[in-house]
Amino acid sequence: RQAPARWQRQHQAEREHRLSFVRIAPTQDLLNQVRIDTQQADVLLACDMVVGASPDALGTIKPGRTVILANTHELPTAAFVRNPDASLQADSLLAKMAFAVSDDKLLSTIDAQAIAQALMGDTLPSNIIMLGACFQRGLVPVSEAALLRAIELNGVAVEGNKTAFALGRLAMAAPEALKRLDGDKPAAVKWLNFDRLDGEDGLIARRVKHLTGYQNTAYALRYLALVERVRAAEARLGEAGKTERLTKAVARYYAKLLAIKDEYEVARLYTDGSFEAALKEQFDSFDSLSFHLAPPLISKPGADGRARKIELGSWMFKGFKVLARLKGLRGSPLDVFGMTEERRMERALIGEYEALVDELLSSLTADRLDAAVALARLPETIRGYGHVKLANVGKARVQRAALLDRFHGRVVAAPVMVAMPVRVKSVAEL
Repeated sequence: RQAPARWQRQHQAEREHRLSFVRIAPTQDLLNQVRIDTQQADVLLACDMVVGASPDALGTIKPGRTVILANTHELPTAAFVRNPDASLQADSLLAKMAFAVSDDKLLSTIDAQAIAQALMGDTLPSNIIMLGACFQRGLVPVSEAALLRAIELNGVAVEGNKTAFALGRLAMAAPEALKRLDGDKPAAVKWLNFDRLDGEDGLIARRVKHLTGYQNTAYALRYLALVERVRAAEARLGEAGKTERLTKAVARYYAKLLAIKDEYEVARLYTDGSFEAALKEQFDSFDSLSFHLAPPLISKPGADGRARKIELGSWMFKGFKVLARLKGLRGSPLDVFGMTEERRMERALIGEYEALVDELLSSLTADRLDAAVALARLPETIRGYGHVKLANVGKARVQRAALLDRFHGRVVAAPVMVAMPVRVKSVAEL
């Protein structure tokens, strides 16, 4: 279905805003226009595949002449706001760019975000990594000294950006060396594709550690007890339960429900040291830092009836530190934040999930395992905050009812239409 006109205009504006034309010439008098004409580009640096494969960008490409360097990392677009499970169709985007240049040798790719996250602990320098890769390919007719001097003159995260530039060069010149650098990556990066249950860095141990920091040891043990019950029940299925699919689903999504990102948790995450350390790495000063929050006790409803955010200054760090220490009030009669409809609903979801798992374990068989896994994964669809989350909860409960019927083998009768004979006197009555 065609998108509303305002969405089309917004998408067009975003796309044009993210597409930049850069001309480089030996002297100023040779720079006679800003935009690059049709099929006149020498290089397309596609930091975003969606923009790189757009008609505006591809229109500047001349087959056999233009070289493309594309970042394969999938950056979220506006479509993800409306559909969190949307796909960018990355293969199709790359295929469009490859077709445009008509020669595979003219298309190179790297995952700049993955390199930045693995080796620098942050994805912010990814565009500088792309610049470094482009320079190493001989596609930027500017000296290395000039580019590094430009980074210095910019005055923001100078050393980090110089490192990012070097990493981009290395990604093109010696990708195997880049992998060796990646060998001693931080534990947080190791977890990105880690699906193992056991071990110090296993799925269960990570969740237990997180829930202990989130609330306390007793809260983490509550989580662990249910996960171990599921694991024991799945083990009794023999070969069918060997991959522990149900245990992994419960281990992941039960923790998701338990670790509600409420006001106490937001305060804890801001003040545990990692956020402040990341800011100090990137910026010399952040005194002007501000937070846009909608505190339930003081924020007023906007025109749409929903809580309107207000801007609070960097002094809010002190408030966060106090609030983080009050996490013991969570769920108690003194928890003023827990009185909202959303918080009550989130606590109810935890109890509902525990009851659901009990129901699944009471009649779990190999034949019912697929349906049980689907039910255990339902919290994955409960995303967002406020009215968005409430709507997703309603959808999840409808799905749960249908999946439970499937799990128990209940046949739901479909409505039946009965055609009754009707006597027609003339064609006009039809």
